[in-house]
Amino acid sequence: MLLTISTTVRPATDLGFLLHKHPDRIQEFGQSYGVARVFYPEADEERCTVALMLDVDPIRLVRSRGHATPDYALGQYVNDRPYAASSLLAVALADVFRTARSGRCDSRPELAAGPIPLEIVLPVLPCRGGPEMAHRLFEPLGWTVEAQAVPLDEGFPEWGDSRYVRLALRGEVRLADALNQLYVLLPVLDDSKHYWVASDEVDKLIRAGESWLAAHPDRSLITRRYLGRRWALARVAFARLAELGDDVEEDLEPPVEEDPADSFPSLPEDSFPEDSCAPAQDASPARDPGDTRHSRNAPPAQDGDAAARRPLNVLRREAVLDALEELGARTVIDLGCGSGQLVGALLGRAGFTKVAGTDVSAQALALAARRLKLDRMSERQRERLELFQGALTYTDERFAGYDAAVLMEVVEHVDPPRLEALERVVFGAARPGHVVVTTPNAEYNVRYDFLQGMRHPDHRFEWTRAEFRAWAAGICDEYGYHVTFRPVGDDDSEVGPPTQMALFAEAGAVRAGGGDD
Repeated sequence: MLLTISTTVRPATDLGFLLHKHPDRIQEFGQSYGVARVFYPEADEERCTVALMLDVDPIRLVRSRGHATPDYALGQYVNDRPYAASSLLAVALADVFRTARSGRCDSRPELAAGPIPLEIVLPVLPCRGGPEMAHRLFEPLGWTVEAQAVPLDEGFPEWGDSRYVRLALRGEVRLADALNQLYVLLPVLDDSKHYWVASDEVDKLIRAGESWLAAHPDRSLITRRYLGRRWALARVAFARLAELGDDVEEDLEPPVEEDPADSFPSLPEDSFPEDSCAPAQDASPARDPGDTRHSRNAPPAQDGDAAARRPLNVLRREAVLDALEELGARTVIDLGCGSGQLVGALLGRAGFTKVAGTDVSAQALALAARRLKLDRMSERQRERLELFQGALTYTDERFAGYDAAVLMEVVEHVDPPRLEALERVVFGAARPGHVVVTTPNAEYNVRYDFLQGMRHPDHRFEWTRAEFRAWAAGICDEYGYHVTFRPVGDDDSEVGPPTQMALFAEAGAVRAGGGDD
């Protein structure tokens, strides 16, 4: 695989000083999976080009993966890794140009500190999301992007395009920033890494993205893909980016729709248990940030339709808040509050005199406390708020005594055999006057191109509208509630809305209007 970087800064041969690689030499750097070579195809005063060529040995690559790696037989040895730019090239780039990535150049400090004209070419780059994804990730960084899909076979154009693109980037960018952007975005575009994603990847991401990632409009997509969609790691990265970029953490959540092809996380971790495993059977599910805030759960935007471009998580939260106000609720508990977005929105409306949030995850509650700035909250505001740890499948007297309870994107994380316990705890023991429940509408999934399976791998199920109504009817029969339903998001005439919402009212309570029974 090959990467070239060219500049026309005068004298162009100063590129060798910036990269700490002499233009007159061919240098080799051993990797665990092959050899990286650096050489200069051209080097004169007007234009200088450096090439990084990575020669991958498939057998060494397989041996370097460890005994725990699944055996895919021939696929381990015959694949695109030796030819297509990927995390292998990113790791080699980080090793070969380590000093240049730090921005240090004692011989040309002024040149290293400022932008220079650059042209970067990657002849073959796996790109999940196609050329559009390359434009989406690089253009906000100041690059002029030329991304051309590589056909499967030029002799058979009817076969269409492959998943690879030829990428050329042109712009005036600081060289250290350009190298760090490549280091992060090559595996992001490939949507894959050749090594296990551990906690130290957060540090690598923050270091490489220090000067540009916090301001990127797709920082959430980048963070999730780079970290293999391990939500525990992504959540830490979001918090650290917030501190780095003067943004509140909510701004670092997915703000726009991500290609539903991104719905293949490796080890999901939302607000449920702190490690990267799935929730224990007796743990209550916390709200899934991959659903309440993740863009792949947002309705597809239509050109010129500003409302459709609003993230589904925003529409959902507003729908819940509006419903609670219509119900006349003054005290509200958010069951499975996650990082506290809904709790914060409730505190922002003076009509709610008491707000509580509970979650099974201590880490999620700590993040909620940070988001809500508990340490700087006024005493009056603090008296309105209660945060505590709890499991929704076990009776807890702290759940009781509220006008309304909210289960926003929670029930789908509960194993079906445990649903009955959650129902008993919420509708039987806590028994608030009203319960607001939102959950994905499985029928709407066909509107997400390339989505396979459910919207998040931790979902135990996703209900159709009929299944959701049948479950709600069972609740009403068992616990003496009645229910109305509302759509959230674009209410498609064929498949319904992306999110479905049920408003439960205890028998004798005032019912909210605007829904259907």
